[in-house]
Amino acid sequence: MKPRCLRRTERLRGLFVLADDDPRWPHDVLAQARAACAGGASIVQLRAKHATDREALRLAIAIRVLTREAGVLFFVNDRFDLALLAGADGVHLGQEDLPPASLPAEIRARLLVGRSTHTLAQAEAAKAEPCDYVAFGPVFGTTSKQSPYDARGADALRRIVACTAPRPVVAIGGIDVGRAREATGAGAAGVAVISAIAAASDPEAATRALVRAVGEPS
Repeated sequence: MKPRCLRRTERLRGLFVLADDDPRWPHDVLAQARAACAGGASIVQLRAKHATDREALRLAIAIRVLTREAGVLFFVNDRFDLALLAGADGVHLGQEDLPPASLPAEIRARLLVGRSTHTLAQAEAAKAEPCDYVAFGPVFGTTSKQSPYDARGADALRRIVACTAPRPVVAIGGIDVGRAREATGAGAAGVAVISAIAAASDPEAATRALVRAVGEPS
């Protein structure tokens, strides 16, 4: 039997699609999530920066239905309380959110936990935290969300992968098909995207192309 820590993380790879509620996208949150599920994404994450708590919970419950039907993992960004209420598989915590160690043990038993990092120092700190995977970026730069950090590049991603092993690393920031291959070639277990799906003319086809790319590292 595999150790529990490995069983918890073995599905944390592939394409992570952040279903984002920014009104500038031509596809709404549920359309993004539906396309991600149909296109073969591994994980859908709800990123609700503009919604009220009530609306965010409504979206989370609806996405939970979609992901359960598709056999896709579902995470909620920032809010472990909404993740629990919606029956999500996990929560993703940024540097400004509650640290993973602050979550009670019973919650940690129910939720997988992701941790955002942007520097080597943050990645090293994450090694001591009770998280299941580390996201690192922006690797290639991004216009999907504001970030005080410059693009880090594939060499920095390789260093983070080595630093945080055996935890899986998910690359985020400026990911397209070519860069998805570059990221997995640098050792990332997966890649996370926002605009590549949210702004795509055909988000399901875009998801399928990225899924293929993640499986074909350069």
